[in-house]
Amino acid sequence: MIERCTSVAQAGWLQLRAALWPHCAEAEHCAEMAQFLAQPERFVQFVAYAQLGEPIGLVEATIRTDYVNGTETSPVAFLEGLYITPTRRRRGIARMLVAAVIAWVTARGCRELASDVAVGNEVSYEVHRSLGFEETERVVYFRKALTANDA
Repeated sequence: MIERCTSVAQAGWLQLRAALWPHCAEAEHCAEMAQFLAQPERFVQFVAYAQLGEPIGLVEATIRTDYVNGTETSPVAFLEGLYITPTRRRRGIARMLVAAVIAWVTARGCRELASDVAVGNEVSYEVHRSLGFEETERVVYFRKALTANDA
């Protein structure tokens, strides 16, 4: 069963986000979740549940109007996060969650679904490929911290 998230207290939403993004504090997760719920035409989140109500998967997506690398249209749907609990992987749950996102974004006029993967994350890369995504480009970002000596 797949349900759209409609409350910060949605069973499993916080738990699955914490598993996907463990570096983020619970308060930060909750603040983001509230922000997403306040803009239901821009953000969507779905949780997949096993038969007994156990949360087993999460997908979060955004409709972006800014430029999204590798796309040709605007607005563009963007897959922000996808997580399936380790014991439930390779059973089609990710495909069902992404299908729910696709249904939601196409109803809002999007013609493309974009995503990104960190360079070197081969598992995520293969998941995206198996879901029908095609690689469009690779980018490595750089930064230089500036000090008073640089001026």
